[in-house]
Amino acid sequence: MPGIKITKADEELMIEWQLAKIRIPLKEIIEVTEDDTYGGKEAKAIRIGMPQGTTDRILIRTKKQAYLLFTTNKTSILNTIHSARING
Repeated sequence: MPGIKITKADEELMIEWQLAKIRIPLKEIIEVTEDDTYGGKEAKAIRIGMPQGTTDRILIRTKKQAYLLFTTNKTSILNTIHSARING
């Protein structure tokens, strides 16, 4: 099963996983951090990906919502997000 795909489209961060496509305006992102808890510290976060014991967790906090990404490709996803925010 393919993992989470992160791209930058215009001034938005696009997160794709399975049939879902989530667009987050770059100007809305407050912080991007790693979350070392199993289910995520943010109880109301939208969870994206398969939560398994060995996956990494990335929390994207925006002005309106939090997104918790479960991934095995943490470095690549963090690099893409940080690059989009710097170059956005």
